[in-house]
Amino acid sequence: MAATHHVAATPETIHWGTFDASFKPVLEVESGDLVVMQCISGPPDVLAEAKELGLDIRPELVAYHASKPPRLGPHMLTGPVAVKGAMPGDTLRVDIEKIDLGAEWGYCGFRPLGGTLPEDFPYRKMLHILVDHEKRTGHVPIGPGITLPLAPFFGVMGVAPPAEWGGISTKEPRAHGGNLDNKEIGEGATLFLPVHVPGANFSAGDGHGVQGDGEVCINALEMCLTGHFRFTLLKDEKLAYPRAETPTHFITMGMHEDLDEAMKKSLREMIGFITSRTNLSPADAYQFCSLAVDFHVTQTVNGEKGVHGLLKKGLLF
Repeated sequence: MAATHHVAATPETIHWGTFDASFKPVLEVESGDLVVMQCISGPPDVLAEAKELGLDIRPELVAYHASKPPRLGPHMLTGPVAVKGAMPGDTLRVDIEKIDLGAEWGYCGFRPLGGTLPEDFPYRKMLHILVDHEKRTGHVPIGPGITLPLAPFFGVMGVAPPAEWGGISTKEPRAHGGNLDNKEIGEGATLFLPVHVPGANFSAGDGHGVQGDGEVCINALEMCLTGHFRFTLLKDEKLAYPRAETPTHFITMGMHEDLDEAMKKSLREMIGFITSRTNLSPADAYQFCSLAVDFHVTQTVNGEKGVHGLLKKGLLF
């Protein structure tokens, strides 16, 4: 019978800004188990401003920053969680069964040299956005104030990269997943990740309350979230690149520093996905994609830009 586990956000269960195959798992579970992972978000400068505004700061954030952790990239990740029996060449299925809001506010900002238009906005600006848990909305303090419905998801979900990569920043999404920033992969969605090391070693973080495709100014609504992840090991599925699905769509992804190349990667992944499940030739699938698959710009701010393709379920299978 599948078990349920909990991983709290503590200095011992969080790693900041790095994926590394050498990281030891904080938990090992059986295939089919559910893991509830608490994830936190907020660097010291953002928390200092929140304190001046009288906003409540999660004690987990205070404790983590007090531990003076090492940092490479921008994201605080909970994990890694290992799945027994996972080996390189396998696929890890991650069902995101539920996402809980973890704070009363979040933030969105930009800074010099970052974002999609750094030449137009060579300064820093930060918004602290209040969140209504009951209504599942965020109040954006721009103009007269704008209320947005929330659609939470985790910007970063990934397994350990190949050992030969060493320690890599969480900023760039790659074949191990990581900073995908794909708003489609929220509650009720499933992410498929290729396994590169024994145990797979899954980590998550970079909670987003809501985001537009592109994530153009660097941030979404960055906030603390708690994810309910069910891990299933797939021994008979070989995957070279992350894929996902929602109740309504199959999703392929492409990442590259050149947005054109990211588009090509996502399209090739979709052609490969279609031909693996049908008797269509690659040429047939290419034409079908032009007729019926939607390709969206996922994000343009992570160095490796992203494009994701959406194939509506029921059109082919």
